[in-house]
Amino acid sequence: MSVWGTTGNLSKAVKITKVSDYAAANTTDVNATRVDMAGYESVVFLASIGTAAANNGVKVQQDTATGMGSAADLEDSQLLSDGTQTEFVVEVYRPRERYVRLVVERGTSTTVEAVWAIQYGTRVLPIDNETAAQAYELNIEPDEGTA
Repeated sequence: MSVWGTTGNLSKAVKITKVSDYAAANTTDVNATRVDMAGYESVVFLASIGTAAANNGVKVQQDTATGMGSAADLEDSQLLSDGTQTEFVVEVYRPRERYVRLVVERGTSTTVEAVWAIQYGTRVLPIDNETAAQAYELNIEPDEGTA
């Protein structure tokens, strides 16, 4: 079996979820919505901010409870901008607790453009990525023509 499962399509082998919408410029941290890792081995978080600054960045937290009331930082998960970076990619392989979330740290006023989570490593395929808020389409060997 391929790494993409039996479907051969990445979008059917990973769960893609927007976990934080746009946040206006501020200096307070933004906690993304937690993802439930039950049934998944790994998660990749993608985050975009508006202002590159050495004290702006991201970190990952985990918890055993859905409310994330006692969320703890994951060791070495903090990724700060070098003063030029506004895009962050953080991957967590086999977190020790069921729920994880990305925290966007804003030491200098910045917007948060969006945060996405891509979960993978499940045995249950295919995955349906269409939700009420998220449109999805798979194109297999499409012909050229009107989109």
